[in-house]
Amino acid sequence: MLKLNQIHKAFGSMKAVDGLTLEILEGEVFGLLGPNGAGKTTTVNIAVGLLAADEGTVEIGDGHSPLDAASRALIGVAPQALALYEELTGRENLAFFGRLQGLGGGALKSRVTSALDFVDLGDRAGDLVKKYSGGMKRRLNLACALIHDPPLILLDEPTAGVDPQSRNALYENIKALRAEGRTIIYTTHYMEEAQKLCDRVGIIDVGRLLALDSVEGLIDSHGGASALVVDGGDGEERIETDDPVAELTGLKSAGRLKSFRLDRPDLEQVFLNLTGRKLRD
Repeated sequence: MLKLNQIHKAFGSMKAVDGLTLEILEGEVFGLLGPNGAGKTTTVNIAVGLLAADEGTVEIGDGHSPLDAASRALIGVAPQALALYEELTGRENLAFFGRLQGLGGGALKSRVTSALDFVDLGDRAGDLVKKYSGGMKRRLNLACALIHDPPLILLDEPTAGVDPQSRNALYENIKALRAEGRTIIYTTHYMEEAQKLCDRVGIIDVGRLLALDSVEGLIDSHGGASALVVDGGDGEERIETDDPVAELTGLKSAGRLKSFRLDRPDLEQVFLNLTGRKLRD
């Protein structure tokens, strides 16, 4: 659905994207995981034609350029910086973006209603956006990306600055879009989101792709061993092991097991092992 081939982009002496190659498959939720400043937003902007790459190519669908109007109609974008007009109502924002996509008449009215209902904002459709909460603005931002019913959706940090309730609502929206067969690119610096939502995850840092696989594949390849944290009565001891059951059996037989917990590696540990620093450093 989307191919990026050897993308390079620099701003002065700073390399924002450094030789990035990705192929996004139709119908998947693809996570681009990395800290702030890793190059995620620059990658999204290049993918949709808002920025020109210094080197490399972008292809949408069957080899089309994002600069072609017909190709851009296939894309919906919810940018990290909210793209909303606060002096307009929620309904007016959606109608405006729908008209930009060539919708009108009954089709536009139907799509506005559908998009509002999808993000659960139907009862606030007539309110000015400046009266919306942060979470409501994020949901409307998503609705604007969906107004023209695109098959490819790019969501750049879509839960930034929202409350837990709105974050969970956005998760459910994304799961519903996946169930419809949409292709979604989801950038985030929250490893919990990537683990919860994404079929595959590309880990990016300083503009480079460090690893790409399913969440399970990344953890198996780069997460390291699980660790038992055992309290034998004299304080906690951390034991890295590939066979926690055997380790626990031995500790129990030796009378050294009062309590325990198993710490399994996650994407945070994967990022630490790949870069030497934590995801949020």
